[in-house]
Amino acid sequence: MSQEMDKSCMFNRRGFLKRTGAGAACAFAGRAIGGLFGTPAAAAPAPAATQAAPASAAAKPNVVVIIADDLGYGDLGCYGATKVKTPNADKLAAQGLRLTDAHSSAAVCTPTRYSLMTGQYAWRKPGTGILSGVASLCIDTDRLTLPAMMKRAGYATGCVGKWHLGLGDGNLDYNSEIKPGPLDVGFDYCYIIPATGDRVPCVYVENRRVVNLDPADPIQVSYGKKVGDDPTGQENPELLKMKYSHGHDGTIVNGISRIGFMAGGKAARWVDEDMAGAITAKAVEYIEKNKDRPFFLYFATHEIHVPRAVPERFRGSSQCGLRGDVIQEFDWSVGRIADALERLGLAENTLLIVTSDNGPVFDDGYADGSGKDLNGHKPAGPLRGGKSSSYEGGTRVPLLVRWPRRVKPATSDALICQIDLLASLASLTGQKLPEAAGPDSTDVLPALLGESKQGRDSLVEQGSGLAIRKGNWKYIPPRGPGRKQKTDKDAKAPTTANAATGELYDLSTDLGETKNLAAENPAKVKELADLLSKIQETGKSR
Repeated sequence: MSQEMDKSCMFNRRGFLKRTGAGAACAFAGRAIGGLFGTPAAAAPAPAATQAAPASAAAKPNVVVIIADDLGYGDLGCYGATKVKTPNADKLAAQGLRLTDAHSSAAVCTPTRYSLMTGQYAWRKPGTGILSGVASLCIDTDRLTLPAMMKRAGYATGCVGKWHLGLGDGNLDYNSEIKPGPLDVGFDYCYIIPATGDRVPCVYVENRRVVNLDPADPIQVSYGKKVGDDPTGQENPELLKMKYSHGHDGTIVNGISRIGFMAGGKAARWVDEDMAGAITAKAVEYIEKNKDRPFFLYFATHEIHVPRAVPERFRGSSQCGLRGDVIQEFDWSVGRIADALERLGLAENTLLIVTSDNGPVFDDGYADGSGKDLNGHKPAGPLRGGKSSSYEGGTRVPLLVRWPRRVKPATSDALICQIDLLASLASLTGQKLPEAAGPDSTDVLPALLGESKQGRDSLVEQGSGLAIRKGNWKYIPPRGPGRKQKTDKDAKAPTTANAATGELYDLSTDLGETKNLAAENPAKVKELADLLSKIQETGKSR
């Protein structure tokens, strides 16, 4: 996404992006892979969930959610990929449940993560568009979140990896205590990349402090004008080891120019090639530290988001270029987590979920060759569109579930969304959500565990606008004069008219959304348009 578009976004009541003021959230800090966990900071009190009689500690499954960034439906071997090797993800698929109609709630990062945490469609809340590195926390601290709900059930709660949900309350200073943040919405511990790798500041944050920050070298961050005297991609392109294609022409860190400007914090800056190793080590460390009590770990990898920078051992390891190499590095991270659970004797009673925040993208700001070196690889598989799109390729993502004690190996086409984790895990832990919590989260626990083929009845998909699924029918409302549906230009998606009737597809016979059936099915169009309007106007769908 270009620097021009990296402003706080919010969605109007029809779900279309509209600009609001200054940028939003992202930050990272530090470098070290090793080190011991400090004493977790206390999280703010969470709204109580009505709780059923809790299961014994021994009976409670650990829960680990691994969410990749920009991993497409067709990017894993177990979903049909042949040019990349993903043996660890494929092993989980063979041991557990592989879902073929699972979705993120949105086709871009921040809205998906907001919905997963809160059980609320992000388009209902202003300020949940793609955030910059200086945006405020976009989750209300008095809202019941997924980690807060798990904490009420007696779980330790940890967040490692990409955050991208904002930090602070409008006056963010990376040189002092950082709050509110993950610790204020239910997590006991966090080690985070505050936004994305292509946005400043390029540092990690552990609990409330930047890692390895030298007080004598304070951090400055700006998304307006240049700060400090660090070279930028625009002024010093000869210093770049990875050329930018659009927007990413700000401060150069580790030979890569970013969105925005930063100065200071030299000792705290990450090395991109080390990032997967650093955060994966912290995730494993968290599992080791909490192995004797029930724990919930939210592990959000940076792969396969730009900038795509991998250690030498992964470079050239796939058959479809740098993007493929990064997919294989992601699979390595998955393997490290699975291995840790096995080594500690925790795998049998751990619910492990692997998924992605949205569909694939190729050129996302850097000229790294992605999209030109696919060699037959299809990142979205049989789907149309990708990241930012309202077509299925925008939100239909891989979702694997392994829990040997309960989940049997199978494939399921149940309609499930990540937004359902709040209600489903509440059910798993014997809790009843308060009326106001998780307004769009559906309890699909039987489908999530492969015990039922019945998932949710309908789903609103947020892409270049809002679309709605009901069963196998998909409706995309008219976009109005001059508006075009965003698809990944490299995907060569077919052109489909979006006239006054919008677009209607029968996914049971047309998974690639190539034949618009709106004109010949006016009753179905009205049914789905009315349902979408009702969900928007009612304020909840649970």
